[in-house]
Amino acid sequence: MFATDRAPGVYYQTVDAGSPPVTPLRTDIAALIGIADRGPVDVPVPIESWQQFVSWFGGCTAVGYLGYAVRGFLENGGRRCWAVRVASNDPLLGAAASSATLSGPTGEVWLVRASTAGSWGDQVTLGLRERNTAQTHTTIHALDGSWSQVPSIAGFGRGTLVRVSQPSMPAPAWRVVSLADPVRGRLYWRHPDPAARLRYDAPLLGFHPNEPVLLESVDYRMLVSERGRLIRVCEGLSLLPESPRYGPVVLGAPRPPIDQDTGQARATSPEPVVIEELRTNTAQLGGLSVDPAVSIRLSGGRAGLSALTAYDFVGEPSGPDDSPTAVAAKRRGLRAVEEISEIGLLAVPDILIRPIEVNPTAPPPPCVPDPCLDEPAPALGPVPVPYVEQPPVFSTADVYRVQSEMVRQCEHRRDRFALLDPPYDVSVDHENGIRGVLDWRSRFDTSYAALSYPWLRVADPVGGPGSVRTIPGSGHVAGICAGTDLDTGVHRAPANRTVEWALGASLVVSDEQHAALNQRGVNALRTVAGRGLRLLGARTVSSDPDWRFVNVRRLMAMVEEALGIACQWAVFEPNGFLTRARATMSVTFFLDGLHEAGMLAGATPEESFFVKCDLDNNPLAARDIGQLLVEVGVAPSQPFEFVLLRVGRVTDSIEVRAGGGPMGATGTEA
Repeated sequence: MFATDRAPGVYYQTVDAGSPPVTPLRTDIAALIGIADRGPVDVPVPIESWQQFVSWFGGCTAVGYLGYAVRGFLENGGRRCWAVRVASNDPLLGAAASSATLSGPTGEVWLVRASTAGSWGDQVTLGLRERNTAQTHTTIHALDGSWSQVPSIAGFGRGTLVRVSQPSMPAPAWRVVSLADPVRGRLYWRHPDPAARLRYDAPLLGFHPNEPVLLESVDYRMLVSERGRLIRVCEGLSLLPESPRYGPVVLGAPRPPIDQDTGQARATSPEPVVIEELRTNTAQLGGLSVDPAVSIRLSGGRAGLSALTAYDFVGEPSGPDDSPTAVAAKRRGLRAVEEISEIGLLAVPDILIRPIEVNPTAPPPPCVPDPCLDEPAPALGPVPVPYVEQPPVFSTADVYRVQSEMVRQCEHRRDRFALLDPPYDVSVDHENGIRGVLDWRSRFDTSYAALSYPWLRVADPVGGPGSVRTIPGSGHVAGICAGTDLDTGVHRAPANRTVEWALGASLVVSDEQHAALNQRGVNALRTVAGRGLRLLGARTVSSDPDWRFVNVRRLMAMVEEALGIACQWAVFEPNGFLTRARATMSVTFFLDGLHEAGMLAGATPEESFFVKCDLDNNPLAARDIGQLLVEVGVAPSQPFEFVLLRVGRVTDSIEVRAGGGPMGATGTEA
């Protein structure tokens, strides 16, 4: 309570009369959509390191490009991206998780399945061990069987499953400790307080009074291995739902990577397996049938690739009257990242998938050692995995459909930029040259997308040492864009940077071809003598010269989004001079910061931008209907695409003059 609530007078209160500051938004975060070995399907997962991607999605795979794209993104300067795995949800051929059933004397108890769908789960084996952390003998019991006297209650607590055995008993009995009394040294099978009893409470009767009774606590240790390598040890799994170590709780359904309450990304990785309860009556006590010498293998997994379609990459918009189930069914691929506001780049390389041909049954060729040579050392590297299920090769119509949906989402959201790849055939066509990619370029006319050519050749971690694979370059290009944004700013053209984690391009682009590609808005990936492989182009696929450059469109998208978010405070404010002045000041400060950072053209702020919000553009008629208009004009900086050095003789000296402009055919920047 303040003094103003008690005594009359004049008091001071600090009130911020200014408007909230406008801050630039991140533009370096990418969304990469494609095929992976494992991981949640159609669920965006934030990735900030390669190890994090491996723990969620399993790394690179021979049947997809997503792992290569993510690694290319991270190697070229990207720090954060959202990865989305696509797979078919066909009832018969769609993605399914491997599983195995654990049984006991009373029947099926638990279903253990791989945490995510995919054939990877068929390589998982389980080792089950029974644990008896507490054991004791007793001969003293209550006449009604409600308790037993024990030397020590250590290891026995409320809710502990206990196996009761005696030499003369034909079969052990199962009980649950309802109360452990350390003062009297008693284990109560029926709680003295009826209100505190468990549903398992039952008297311990039917044993021989002259023989000791063995009491053993029972829980389980589960050893999870993948391809013979131990990856997880789960201790103390209980069969009782009331226990904090209840198996389906400890290894329950995988938590989503995004916290629904806070909206923040979770840093944890998924468990390799999950447990589901199969018993209809969990009050019927019993144990699991355990054989320590037997490994239980999961089976029945499917990757969901053979029935993959273009719809799995694009989904469809949901209606306002759709149920949550219908919304989830339509949120596939691109739709899964549509509502994530921090995404600034978009790539879908796997619509162009060219799976590697693998024969899982063909034996390796025989090796005849040379008796004159020493015994060769064992080969190092990853063990090839036999991929039985492969995705289809999508038609040109399917590729165009997916890339058109990418462009549509970018134009609708106005906060992201699509990175397109040409089809495989035109990227390896030595005979027809660039004719095919120019034809593909003619399908698009938008400032929200860029097309890079040709594909890239990278060292293949799946195929082993010396293997090379040709992949689309959109993941690497996304990393170059992100690295440029982080190093300099979104205003700089993402070009003339070395392409990391790449051996070369799938085709050699000549100077003449580069000139033709650049004029048509195709960004070339080519090797420059002495400078390595570089992205030498920063043009959009727009025919509008005002939106020719990638950095101009992305800069304006950032400005529009930042101003749109920062000006939300003005809604329902009085449409008067003070509100207009605060809006003008807020926008001006923001644009002045961009000018000082070199993001805008012009030597002075007056040459770089203008902000107008007065009675001229807010007449009485507009104010009467509740409108406030703020006119903003900016002059984004455009890159030099070529530098011209003029060398000439002036009397007895040599004069060199440099000139350039935002046009040309090379990616060299002054």
